This record gives sequence, structure tokens and C-alpha cells, in this order.
Amino acid sequence: MQLISTAFLAGEPLPANHTCDGNNVSPPLQWSGAPPGTKTFALIVDDPDAPMGIWVHWVLFNLQANTTDLAEDVPKGQYLPNGAKQGLNDFRHLGYGGPCPPPGKPHRYFFKLYALSATLDLKPGAIKKDVERAMEKLVLAQGQLMGTYKRR
Repeated sequence: MQLISTAFLAGEPLPANHTCDGNNVSPPLQWSGAPPGTKTFALIVDDPDAPMGIWVHWVLFNLQANTTDLAEDVPKGQYLPNGAKQGLNDFRHLGYGGPCPPPGKPHRYFFKLYALSATLDLKPGAIKKDVERAMEKLVLAQGQLMGTYKRR
């Protein structure tokens, strides 16, 4: 699957608007190439360069199979209008929490989209580990987009 954003190119910096230095809104995302049999999508965004280990910025699951994009600034509630559910990020909030690394070298932010063969039986507020465990044998395909961010 291919995952892209109109806000940044793969390997390039995320605009400040999508970070804690700006409005902290999620970037727009589009994808294509989901395999036959896809029932739902899950999205996990994390930073492997965080000082305390991998930092989770967004957990979203049960996006319907006919979904091919997320608009900028996805609402931060338990449910999206399309019925998808949002989990807790490591800021302990629902929805997207933008990059906010300590000053220093750039951090990498991996947007990972999973095509799943079933709906996940999880409640809103699930954490990354719960979503990964639930989708373990359901992943049909994965797409990834990596952006960077460095604070001054």
C-alpha cells in the first residue's frame, strides 16, 4: 500500500502546524493499494528516537475499508464521524498528538497504516500495544510514511 501526505514528502520535515510548535493538528493522509479482503484500517504514528523509547503519537483503528484518506485536523474524540475509534497516545490523550521532541537532532515520525481482514473488538482509548495485539494475525498489507521534525 502507498501512504502519502500533501503536507510533507517522505523523509522530509513535517510543517510546524502539525507539531506542538504550531496548531498540533494531524496532517492530511491519503492511501491506495489496499488488498482484496480488507475490512478495516488501523493507523499508528510513533517516534523511535524519543529519549525514553518509542513514543506513540496517534492510535486510530476500525477505519472502514472504503476509506482512502484522512483530512487535516482529525477531531480528537473517541469516535470519528465515519465510526473509526481513536486510542490513547503517549501524551495520554485521544487522537493525534504532534511531534514535540527535545531540542537537538531531528526525530523520525513513522505513520504506519495497516489493512486488516477484520474489525478490531476494542474500545476507544485502547493503547498501541492492545491494537497491535488485536491485529496480529489480521494484517493483509502495510503502508508507511516517515517524516522528521527538529525543534530549535
